[in-house]
Amino acid sequence: MVAAKLVGPGGQVVGIERDERSIERARRRAAEANLHNVALVRADVAEYSPQTPLDAVVGRYVLQFLPDPVAVLRSLAANVRPGGVVAFQEGSWTPFVALSASLPLWSAVVSLLREAALRAGVNVEMGIDQYQVFQAAGLPAPKMRLEMELGCDPDFVRWGADCVQSVLPQFRRFALSLGALGDLETLEQRLREEVAQSNTVVPWIGLVGAWCRTPTAAA
Repeated sequence: MVAAKLVGPGGQVVGIERDERSIERARRRAAEANLHNVALVRADVAEYSPQTPLDAVVGRYVLQFLPDPVAVLRSLAANVRPGGVVAFQEGSWTPFVALSASLPLWSAVVSLLREAALRAGVNVEMGIDQYQVFQAAGLPAPKMRLEMELGCDPDFVRWGADCVQSVLPQFRRFALSLGALGDLETLEQRLREEVAQSNTVVPWIGLVGAWCRTPTAAA
């Protein structure tokens, strides 16, 4: 939707997604936002090939889930016109974990979420790894930027408890102990109290944006 607003009504955005339910949600959101320049295609990003060259390929939380991100990025970049844009935003958990260490309960939540992601095969440092992945895919070394959200209000802190609930099936699948979290029914309240009493902010996952332009014939 952000890309659709950037290109304007004269441009076109194609969203690629494997899950039909996600596509339907995205279609409803685009319709509610009155965006008529968005098309959604059910396909595997590793196999997608457009009919005409693209001006840009952008993705968020994509590469970190792929078994072979280099091959996929190389394939996607081949569909971008010379001088076009390749831009991805991926997670980095190192600053997330480090900046959470001073608060025991919040840190326990973060550590368990990270461990579940690792065991599920997620590259939790793909954000930083993009520097090498872009080059291995035949692209120029990307420009990069790290951003992190920080907060202390109840809605922000709730993200931790909400994520624990969302990832419970993974915790059980990998037999991860939740003992450090205590009673899950009161987890959100205890997280709020810990943050409030600390008089500080807590972080969320670091997001690393990486972008470059595809080589031109002159290059």
